[in-house]
Amino acid sequence: MFIDPSVNMKPDPLLYSPFKALVVPRPIGWITTISSDGVINLAPFSFFNGVTDDPPCIMYCPNGSHRDGGPKDSLKNVQDTGEFVFNLCNWDLREKMNLTAEHMPSNIDEMKAVGLEAAACKFINPPRVAAAPASFECRYIKTVDLPIGSTGRESHVVLGEVIGIHIDDSVIVDGIIDIGLLRPVARLGYMDYAVIDKSFTMMRPD
Repeated sequence: MFIDPSVNMKPDPLLYSPFKALVVPRPIGWITTISSDGVINLAPFSFFNGVTDDPPCIMYCPNGSHRDGGPKDSLKNVQDTGEFVFNLCNWDLREKMNLTAEHMPSNIDEMKAVGLEAAACKFINPPRVAAAPASFECRYIKTVDLPIGSTGRESHVVLGEVIGIHIDDSVIVDGIIDIGLLRPVARLGYMDYAVIDKSFTMMRPD
């Protein structure tokens, strides 16, 4: 099968676009921002990743618009304040993370709404999820506007520099992060997720 995205992203026999089912697994960008009025926003993003490690930088993609109109809170807030937090979602937090995917009004504190405790950051104002096994405090770099979609949807890439890292000491074993203890949740296609609790080592050839 060959697919031309400009013609049809789900030709027979596909029922849905296969794009998200093939770019897998994707780490979940569980992003905390805070509005200029002090309202906390917490939302998970399917398109998220690290982009460089020196200096450490990450990106997330608040694509589309807010249900009430205008940009999503996670885009508006970061552009207004210049700060955000990445919270790592693990197996224990999967259901809370999913609750924060609900479209809530901009004046609702989404962390409080789903029963998550906030913890203060060291360098920035948005709080981190206290129960997350790792969190990155980030300073906003810029937004990259992507091409307009076939339905008129806007898409964006938010880039940020990591200026502080919080790690639960319990997931550090013999000087490295133990993936079996961390148990991060990853996004797959459709409504599917995966938990990563096993890994293998393969040395580079040079």
